[in-house]
This record gives sequence, C-alpha cells and structure tokens, in this order.
Amino acid sequence: MRTRALARALGALGALAVVLVAWFALQYYPIGGSGREVLVTVHPGDSMATIAGELHSAGVLSSALAFRLDSLVEGAPLVTPGVYELRQGATFSSIRSILSDLPNVPQVDVTAGLTLKEIAASIADDEGDNFATAFLADATQAARVSSYHLNGSLEGLIGVGSYLITPGETPAQLLAAMQTSFADAAADATLTPASRLDGLNAYQLVIAASIVEKEGYYPQNMPKVARVILNRLAKGMPLQMDSTVLYALGLDGGKVTPAMLRTRSPYNTYLNLGLPPTPICVVSATALSDMLHPPVGSWLYFVLVDKQGDMAFSDTYAEQLAEEARAAKAGV
Repeated sequence: MRTRALARALGALGALAVVLVAWFALQYYPIGGSGREVLVTVHPGDSMATIAGELHSAGVLSSALAFRLDSLVEGAPLVTPGVYELRQGATFSSIRSILSDLPNVPQVDVTAGLTLKEIAASIADDEGDNFATAFLADATQAARVSSYHLNGSLEGLIGVGSYLITPGETPAQLLAAMQTSFADAAADATLTPASRLDGLNAYQLVIAASIVEKEGYYPQNMPKVARVILNRLAKGMPLQMDSTVLYALGLDGGKVTPAMLRTRSPYNTYLNLGLPPTPICVVSATALSDMLHPPVGSWLYFVLVDKQGDMAFSDTYAEQLAEEARAAKAGV
C-alpha cells in the first residue's frame, strides 16, 4: 500500500512538473508570436517586480511572475529609466535584450528658458540633423499661420514638457504636440490671442513673459520682474534687460560686457525702447501667469542680492545702486 501511495504521489508530482514546465514554456514562447508594438515607461527606482507588472499590464508579458522567476535564473537586466517600445507577446529573451539596452524611444525634454535652436539641437542628438532641420522649417511655417500674429518666429510658443518621438512620427507632428502644450498652459494662465494688458497685445505679453523667465529665473522673483517691465514700458524707459542682448548673440547667461551692450540689434533693450520683436525662450506657466497677473508696485529696478537667488527691487536708481553695493559685498 505504501509503495502504491508513493508511486501515486511521485506520479502526481511528475505530472505537476510537466504542467509547470509547459506553463513556463508558454510564457517564455507565447503561442501566436509577437503582436503590436506598445510603449512601456521605466521610472527611476523601479524594481524588477514593478517593471514586470508594467510589462504585463501592457500585454508584453502573459505572466509577470514567470518573467521574475526567469530573471532569478538568468539574472535581472540592468534597466535604464526611460521609454521602451516592445511587442506584445514577446519572448523573454527579446524582452531581456531590449531592456538591457538604452531606452529605444527618444524623448525631448523642453524646459522653460530654452530657445527653439536649443530644442532643435536636442532633437538632432536623437533623430539626426535632417529631422531637426525639418522641425525648424515646420516651426517657421507654423509661425505664419499662428493666431498670435507672430513676427516670423515660433519662439516662445512652444510648451514645456517631455515629448516622445515615436517611430514614424514626423517633425510636424512633434511640433504640433509642443504647440498644443503651450495652448494648454496659456489657457490655464487665462491668455488668449485676444488678451490685452496695459497696452500690450497677447503676443507682446508672451514676449514680456519670456523676459520674466530669463531675468527672474526663480519663481519668487518673477511677479515683481513682470511689474518692472510694465512700469518701464509705461514710463517710456528702455527695459535694459541683459537676457535680450545675450539672446541676439546666441548666448545663454554669463556676464554682459560693455561691447555687448553696444551691439546693434532689435533685441538690444539698452539701445531700443520697447519690447524685442519676439520672445527669447520657452515660457513656464509661472512666468506667463505672473506676466498676466502682476502685483501692484512702483519698482523700476532689480538686482540679484544673494546666492540663494533672491532679488531686491527698487523704485529709484539711488536705491538700486545701494542694493548693487549690498550684492557686491555679499559676493554675488
């Protein structure tokens, strides 16, 4: 009796082993082969369990558990955060091969303060010069039909965000996504092509907001910088903003020299009254909102006064000189 019971137990275990092996084989080599391509995002700090769960949710894996067990045997791939394109129903070996490499879906990160040329340079790194050149050409074409009545440039009308360049996506489609992002940010800030404030039209408000972005830099400074711009324009004073001079020279930050200030350019707000002809960078939602809803104040000057990024705002030039002396003493 014991011999028969043992035989039955061994037989059951053998059958179970066959079933488990068959089940695992079906997970490793899914019936029907691979399916459509899907995108899976791996975030910094994601564990293999989390990644396997995402792959399962996207239909890449039939069983997250089977993949994790396989990873215990074969070794888990070192996965770089990013976006991966994989096929549903892929084999474990193909999944492992893709995840072991760098993310295969390029991503363009557009942050506030960047220019169109800087964005194009980032695109060129991933997609090549031809794609980037076409992107800039499409931007020029889009500027001609913009409801903001631009001066030949789409600068400043690109939205902040991370944009995936999916297989087959065209430069025009990428640009359209960036324009949609700006439109959403503008709507949140209550900006429309018909907006007006203190004699400035909607496009001029975007130009001013781009200066707020570069000059204020930190959110705590931006509201008062916006007010300084409006106050100077109302008094017929030159804006005297270093960022506009640097933009014309293709520079981003750094010390502005006396020679630079003498450079003849429509962007030189030391030599020319009013705003420059176009925005000078991508504008954050904060800078745009602050430009549209500036605080009340009579400030005409500002200067960085500490290494934490704080600015002092003054009504008179004498006060500005005193703040500049304080900043110099603080080593700013």
